[in-house]
Amino acid sequence: MAERRRSTLHHLPLIFDTEIAKGKPENIRHPQHACPFCDRQQLTDILATENDRIWLLNKFPTLQATWQTIVIESSDHTGDISTYSSSQNRAVFAFAIKHWQATIASGRFKSVLLYKNFGPHSGGSLRHPHMQIVGLTAVDGYAKITAANLTGYPVMTIGPVAVTISDQPVMGFVEFNVTAPLTAIATLADAVQVVVRYLLHTYFQGRCDSYNLFVYPQDSQITVKVVPLFNVSPYYIGYQLTQADTPKRMRAIADELRQKFATATD
Repeated sequence: MAERRRSTLHHLPLIFDTEIAKGKPENIRHPQHACPFCDRQQLTDILATENDRIWLLNKFPTLQATWQTIVIESSDHTGDISTYSSSQNRAVFAFAIKHWQATIASGRFKSVLLYKNFGPHSGGSLRHPHMQIVGLTAVDGYAKITAANLTGYPVMTIGPVAVTISDQPVMGFVEFNVTAPLTAIATLADAVQVVVRYLLHTYFQGRCDSYNLFVYPQDSQITVKVVPLFNVSPYYIGYQLTQADTPKRMRAIADELRQKFATATD
């Protein structure tokens, strides 16, 4: 019975509070709406700052039994991983991962998530570049993730950093994994930047405008999974059936991405 209870806790749904959600600002589909992250003088509940990076509590904690925080990446409203300089991108990753790791180490939560939404198909509501650190009090957010989800067809290795395409994706079709030790965050950030630029400018003939980014702890390593987004497959929505590209298509994507790494500049 205890084992069954633990299993049930792992799979409890997160409860979404629609009353809180009613007040959330949105400017991805309505870009004329004001941006609360641009009005920095009005920001409250700030947890940490570094140059123009800010970690603060989420004013609209729509998920019950969680601790929701925001990492504002930059003062540039239209910035993104794909447009940052190498040094700025490295600083963003170092800042976010530092506070994610500290939240994990606090021991206050069952699990702690770090992720990013970008673009109209990503599930986000604000254009201003940001990540989210979310502590889950009763749910293991990693319970359904396996080691096989975080590796796959090899693209390339850069020192201690490995880039792969999932052959056992979490959702599918194409998911990119960048795995690195915690001592190589700068190189990891560089590799993620190449992947994101490839997704937004080259992948699928440049028709991809959205992605999700998820960070997973793996002992002394972390994996960043970058997922290009279009419409979600009904096979996944209705049956949690994932789909993956053919090996031939994976090889073609890997070849394209290797070319981007070969020509990558700041």
